[in-house]
Amino acid sequence: MSERRTASSASPAVGRALDVLLHLAGRSGPVRASALARDLEMPRSSLYHILAVLVDRGFVTYVPEEQAYGLGVASFEIGSAYSRHEPLKRLARPILRNLSNLLGQSVHLGILYGAETVYLLKERPPRGHPGYTDATPVTDVGVRLPAHLTANGRAILAHSGEAHLRAVFPRPGDLVTRTGRGPRSLAELRSLLARDRERGWSEEIELVSEGLRSIGVPAFDHNERPIAAVSSTWRRHCHRHEVDHVRDILQQGAARLTAAVAGHAPHASHAPHASRASRASRAHGTDGAQ
Repeated sequence: MSERRTASSASPAVGRALDVLLHLAGRSGPVRASALARDLEMPRSSLYHILAVLVDRGFVTYVPEEQAYGLGVASFEIGSAYSRHEPLKRLARPILRNLSNLLGQSVHLGILYGAETVYLLKERPPRGHPGYTDATPVTDVGVRLPAHLTANGRAILAHSGEAHLRAVFPRPGDLVTRTGRGPRSLAELRSLLARDRERGWSEEIELVSEGLRSIGVPAFDHNERPIAAVSSTWRRHCHRHEVDHVRDILQQGAARLTAAVAGHAPHASHAPHASRASRASRAHGTDGAQ
């Protein structure tokens, strides 16, 4: 009986904690405690206790400069864990297969896990495809790479919000390099991500491995939040296509994956090439897919 009473008395606190997380997930930036208490109609004393526990466990992060709270790394890791489950991979696999056939090169699906890119899928052109050689084992399934160096990871980070950036890169030393190139400070990374967010896609040249180049495009959920990215990596001096062509094909695939998960991309003004990708997808009968 005592165990049942304990579970029953704890249930409201669990529900309130989930209400806090869902509320923060639906906001574009950190939220002050006073606004949380008002919007959730929760006593401030109870709210501060719940926030303290969530911060301690990493589900919520406190942003001192704004005196506000946002989602923490643990919340994003749970989202990433869900993304790694079969539904997303099943939806993405035929899309990536089509993209790989169109480009004649490997195409990948990646997600964020903390400060790393994790590759969930890799599709290659059919055996015997003219001119194809897989020169990108660095992007094999299960490989983890620093997200701020990969086009795949930066495509997601560009739409993940300031609170997330501060949570996953709390110290300057977290911005490691592999080839001596890449952002060395959070300010430099913010500048790169602002450009990527504005144009709707990301690119890296020899940041992960010498001689390799990548483009990545994000896919979004129903809250216009990035859940994964579609990318392709190739040898920069042995390319088969112009960069614009690779970008347009990848944008079509990311749009199709977004639609497959009933998601919505951010407003078109933040992705200048979106309309062109949409027109190209309709012309090919892919509904913006890759």
